[in-house]
Amino acid sequence: MLRYLPFLLVLALWIYAFIDCLNTPEQDVKGLPKVVWIIIVLLFGEVLLGPVAWLVAGKVRRAPARYVAPDDNPEFLASLNRDEP
Repeated sequence: MLRYLPFLLVLALWIYAFIDCLNTPEQDVKGLPKVVWIIIVLLFGEVLLGPVAWLVAGKVRRAPARYVAPDDNPEFLASLNRDEP
């Protein structure tokens, strides 16, 4: 059973990169057109070059939006001081 683990890990990474590439908007794709990235991921997925290239260099990575609690949000605090009928 353990001898199948490397194959399953490669397959999982391949599938993840392919779906991630398909779901990424065109404006978030770096370097090459999205269609070319999909072909690279599919053709070179078995040797991990395609998925790793996509994950490292193919997509614009953005920092996640930071959640601000209401008591730390200056806009919310200012709205409490307004007199609204």
